[in-house]
Amino acid sequence: MSNMDMSNMDMDMGGGQMMHMGNLKRKFWVSLILTLPILLMSPMMGMQLPFQLIFHPWSDYLVALIGTVIFIYGGQPFFSGAKAELKNKKPAMMTLIAMGIGVAFVYSIYAVVANNIMHATPQVTDFFWELATLIDIMLLGHWIEMNTVMNAGSAVDNLAKLLPSTAHKLVNGETQDVAIADLVKDDHIQVRAGEKIPADGVIVSGNTSVNEAMVTGEARLVEKQTDAKVVGGSVNGEGTFEMRVTGTGETGYLAQVMKLVTDAQAAKSSQENMADRVAGLLFYAALTVSIVAFIVWLLVGNLALALSIAVTVLVIACPHALGLAIPLVVARSTAIAASHGLLIRNRDAMEQVKKLNYALMDKTGTLTAGNFKVAEYQSLEPQVKADDVLKIMASLENGSSHPLAVGILKAAKAKKLTAAEVTDSHQITGVGLSGTVAGQTYQIVSAAYLDRQKLAYDQATFNRLASAGNSVSFLVQDQQVLGYVAQGDQIKPESKNLIDSLKAQKITPVMLTGDNEQSAQVVAKQLGITEVHASLLPEDKAKLVQKYQADGSRVMMIGDGVNDAPSLARADIGVAIGSGTDVAIDSADIVLVKSNPNDVVEFLELARQTTRKMTQNLWWGAGYNVITIPLAAGILAPIGFILNPMVGAVVMSLSTVIVAINAMTLRLRK
Repeated sequence: MSNMDMSNMDMDMGGGQMMHMGNLKRKFWVSLILTLPILLMSPMMGMQLPFQLIFHPWSDYLVALIGTVIFIYGGQPFFSGAKAELKNKKPAMMTLIAMGIGVAFVYSIYAVVANNIMHATPQVTDFFWELATLIDIMLLGHWIEMNTVMNAGSAVDNLAKLLPSTAHKLVNGETQDVAIADLVKDDHIQVRAGEKIPADGVIVSGNTSVNEAMVTGEARLVEKQTDAKVVGGSVNGEGTFEMRVTGTGETGYLAQVMKLVTDAQAAKSSQENMADRVAGLLFYAALTVSIVAFIVWLLVGNLALALSIAVTVLVIACPHALGLAIPLVVARSTAIAASHGLLIRNRDAMEQVKKLNYALMDKTGTLTAGNFKVAEYQSLEPQVKADDVLKIMASLENGSSHPLAVGILKAAKAKKLTAAEVTDSHQITGVGLSGTVAGQTYQIVSAAYLDRQKLAYDQATFNRLASAGNSVSFLVQDQQVLGYVAQGDQIKPESKNLIDSLKAQKITPVMLTGDNEQSAQVVAKQLGITEVHASLLPEDKAKLVQKYQADGSRVMMIGDGVNDAPSLARADIGVAIGSGTDVAIDSADIVLVKSNPNDVVEFLELARQTTRKMTQNLWWGAGYNVITIPLAAGILAPIGFILNPMVGAVVMSLSTVIVAINAMTLRLRK
């Protein structure tokens, strides 16, 4: 993510108008360079500075020419954004900026003509200084904002990458490699060992095991036999099978997930941010005050005075500080987040934290480690040592990629137990596996097999281990149970603190999982979660998010698998585990780079502080306007006070400085 080319990013400039990142950066630098001569030759609100180079009338004409270039070139994105906002009848930041720079430009051109051609007395004050600096600051603010929006790519594109590019189509008993786009329903295809399954279908011949972790989020292989359904995008195990295609293109499982993600992301994009709402109010306020002031001063004074005051009101309303209020806080917040292993991909999600009611979370890979570890292994016969049980089982499992096998092999390696040579190794469908070690035949089986064969074993021990959420495998020789290995998907040590913290913040934790009810309840009980939804499909999770949102509640979703992508996108706040799939990450608003559940707690704290700083900055930025607009309109004229434009400029600059300092004081408390 950090290596992406930010110059290729686009940003919504209001009402759906998109601004290319490279164009915005170039416009800022060009406008800034052109602003320098204006600062040297144009008085700031009529105030002459010692370093200024003024040579009448040519300096005025040159300033007007440069100001026109900045106005047209640098102001273009704001006029485009304002056009879209007005078209949608929602004037906001773009409209306020466009109004300010538009009025400043027109009046400044009038001032140049009046002063140098019509020789007006007294001279008319121009606003080229304010025009140029406002455009520069607003371009800078949007550039900062875009730099902080980390977009790691398209979730939909990553979903498409789960499918292979070709499939082995069976034609008259022979295979032909064809593009998956050419597959149609009821085509027969062959899937070989280790390949990705190219489409949804039903197995017509052959047995295998399929790794569906990329689709379901569950770290386990699923045994598949004739008539079993398979999902496109999952990975075939060691067997080769033939299947009949049941879903391709828009009817396939991944296509449906892609549609859910796309629809959910589109629904979220309509959210407005606080700065735009404040800017919209300021637009109406400034316009109204300006018109009223013009009418009043036209009646009590003259046209020149009324026009000057009306224009001053509109120019002073330009949101210099307001334009930086949000981007500076976002930039600071993003930097802090990155240093704490948090990747903020959608800043709007942070505003939702203060209203958060529910935290929905996936189990496997989110609350648990996502891989199986040996919790206990024992011998049940005195002539066999416990380590021998583990060694024999590791020998039988050697070379297997099944999660349970991987757990046994890791435990044996940790104990420095060397796997023995195995002959006649084969899977026992629906039971386990069998093989010969040192001339003796062994089997690894489940408790269900022992029950069917009426073989005696320690059921109390089995119940204890199973009730703790473990999967228990038994080693059998000649119908005698020699020992067992129990392993489970371990709960992350930080998960309990996450649940306790959520409860302390009055946020209800809810577990969503594709796993079975028993395993889910075991984990939920240990963590203190009372609301559990198990055996869920991706669309079920997305529907549950909507169900919890139905009464206006705000929902955060935490997950890591492809099946979590639609719900991550649909939730008010989507939090992805960094070790999860690219699709889940690309569908989320927040990514936990370290895959640490405790980082959710830090995110919630950072989000609250960030929102607080945003609110404070908006008050500083808008507060300047609230005070200076009435003063510029002459509300205190009866007592002899009308705001001097120079004083307004100083207050405007001070407001901008305060906003910047306030943003830099953002901290994440430990």
